[in-house]
Amino acid sequence: MRMHVPVASLPALVLGALLLCAGSARAAAARECDGVSFPEHIQARGQTLTLNGLGLRKATIFGIKVYVGALYVAQPTADAQAILASPDPVEMQLRFLFRVTAGQLRDAWREGFEKSAAGELPRLRSRIAQLDAWMRSVKSGQRMTFLRIPGVGIEYSLDGAVEGTIHGEDFARAFLAIWLGPAPPSRELRAGLLGGPCA
Repeated sequence: MRMHVPVASLPALVLGALLLCAGSARAAAARECDGVSFPEHIQARGQTLTLNGLGLRKATIFGIKVYVGALYVAQPTADAQAILASPDPVEMQLRFLFRVTAGQLRDAWREGFEKSAAGELPRLRSRIAQLDAWMRSVKSGQRMTFLRIPGVGIEYSLDGAVEGTIHGEDFARAFLAIWLGPAPPSRELRAGLLGGPCA
């Protein structure tokens, strides 16, 4: 049986098909973790970076969901050391799901650096203090971005507004090692950032 489609309906059908395809393309161009969506690719310093993985940070014995982390790299890999040693830009995004105070953020950085770079703390201390000085309370939905600029250091932004840059390759490596080193906030978070499931 042949279905007759009125000519006047064709533009609407074509438009509907195009919108459906566009929606599928958008879905394919993004990944999601705990309801938070991240683009598959971003631009950083004129270079295209690809989403390496997503990880969910949970805190306390109650498993409070604090943020979803997204790691962007030039060449996706499950090798943490390759990312830390990469000569290309690396971007870490933290999309918050829970209100966190400035004091809690500073405590988290202190603990993270103590685990990722204990032997380097004396020479990193003044630069960690600079990071602490930029901290203020964040709410659900806000986004912290940390861009490793090769040969420069870590550029920090909050909701797209650049706060400043902390110089030094040693600082950049120690900072990224908070998540990618042997003692991350959680092994599930690290695994997700390295391409595993976001759980």
